[in-house]
Amino acid sequence: MNGASAGPGPSSGARSLVVGVGARRGVPDEVVFALIEAALSAAGLDPADVAEVATVDAKGDEPGIVGAAARLGVPVRTHPAGALAAVRVPHPSDAVGAAVGTPSVAEAAALIDADVLVVPKTRAPGGAGDGGKAAGRGAATCAVARRHPAAAGACDVSDRKNSTSPVTAGPRPFTMAAMNPPTNIESAGPDLRHHGDAEVRGENLTDLAVNVRTHTPPEWLRERIAASLASLAAYPDGSSARAAVADRHGLPADRVLLTAGAAEAFVLIARALPARRPVVVHPQFTEPEAALRAAGHEVGRVLLRAEDGFRLDPAAVPEEADLVVVGNPTNPTSVLHPAALLEKLARPGRTLVVDEAFMDVVPGEREALCGRTDIPGLVVLRSLTKTWGLAGLRIGYVLAGPETVALLADAQPLWPVSTPALAAAEACMEPRALVEAAGAADRITVDRAHLLAGLAEFSEVEVVEEARGPFVLVRLERAAEVRERLRLLGFAARRGDTFPGLGPQWLRLAVRDRITTNRFLQALDQAVQALPARSGR
Repeated sequence: MNGASAGPGPSSGARSLVVGVGARRGVPDEVVFALIEAALSAAGLDPADVAEVATVDAKGDEPGIVGAAARLGVPVRTHPAGALAAVRVPHPSDAVGAAVGTPSVAEAAALIDADVLVVPKTRAPGGAGDGGKAAGRGAATCAVARRHPAAAGACDVSDRKNSTSPVTAGPRPFTMAAMNPPTNIESAGPDLRHHGDAEVRGENLTDLAVNVRTHTPPEWLRERIAASLASLAAYPDGSSARAAVADRHGLPADRVLLTAGAAEAFVLIARALPARRPVVVHPQFTEPEAALRAAGHEVGRVLLRAEDGFRLDPAAVPEEADLVVVGNPTNPTSVLHPAALLEKLARPGRTLVVDEAFMDVVPGEREALCGRTDIPGLVVLRSLTKTWGLAGLRIGYVLAGPETVALLADAQPLWPVSTPALAAAEACMEPRALVEAAGAADRITVDRAHLLAGLAEFSEVEVVEEARGPFVLVRLERAAEVRERLRLLGFAARRGDTFPGLGPQWLRLAVRDRITTNRFLQALDQAVQALPARSGR
């Protein structure tokens, strides 16, 4: 992310507003400033709360934008057009998209590093009798978004007010420049809130975009959930389910926290645990970073490289990082990192969050850390969504030290997990359930090998090796076109460009049974062969 300074940055108060601005060449700074001032005034917002003016790279040196930011006393922050294009905006414009590369510079620039749009796209006023400012009419747009306060007790070292648990102040505020090595850290860009269910919602497609095991939940689990409905008049009591989870992992119950899916756990971690320099290892599930950003954190990224097989090098994680998030096996790369390698990331004063949502798909759960109590700062997340088909029920759990569990529990609302979800959790910890899960892991291993063998027949497709999850990651030229043609042929594949560190040439494919896979491979062959030849090639 570039930052062209146009004046002193915010130094005090709770500056939480980001003003996104789009402007034509040559628009006067008084027009841009008047537009921003009017938009803030109409919404009852104080200009003193503005933290920065944001725009697209190509407009970063536009005198009208720079001058308006200087009047506000805030910096100009610029973003690549491609990053802005990935931000969903409520008022897109095809004309702007064609001209600039993003459908709304103002709204996308406001939202890319913030949380909620408080003033939608507004155009510069103008007209007869306006003192000659009619030339500014339509020449500039602005939008305003608000960031949630960063996590801290009262004030951090930059004097910003914060809303959640206290943290220990470091010697200086966290910035991207403070991370080491800086070449591994990226700014926000991809749509972190995009998930595979969006690929299939409302569509009659064979689903290879979502990683939930097919034909689930099994009948016996449905019966247990249904039986729990007789108890809905009583408030949920999670003690039995918590004890069952603890027993399954050989842990005391005070090291277990039940959550409404792993997604809630990420939100609790972002809001409740002390972190001044959080880092997420990418490519991986985007919800951890989205939760951290929503809680006001500035998030560093360590990007694993395709040429290294997306394998983790612990030395790439900056020493300054005091909260590190990594998936194992990782979504979407399907890479299983050795437990001994992950242990090297742990140290006193650092929280190490390992997302093991897909570990029960690995035969024998080798490389799991879920039962370990000797690793400092370890927090392990598990989900029952994938193997048992409970995405609509929302059930998962956290395994961590008692002090960490207590902090996370304090941030939860009362009765966070429903009675049916608790019944499911307890049932899924029983011996017969563990035997069934192990059998499912073995079948997925065989079915994945069949999919990989089929993909190997395509010279156009490159597969990430050593896949260990219930999905594989593939790279092929013109993947977006192939994905659209697959949709026409009845198959949904997960796009890869919403994962930091990947791009539009990547697709994630869920492992399915052999018959479904054979049908998919035939469709993939049709989709690749039907691509029109590019001119000049």
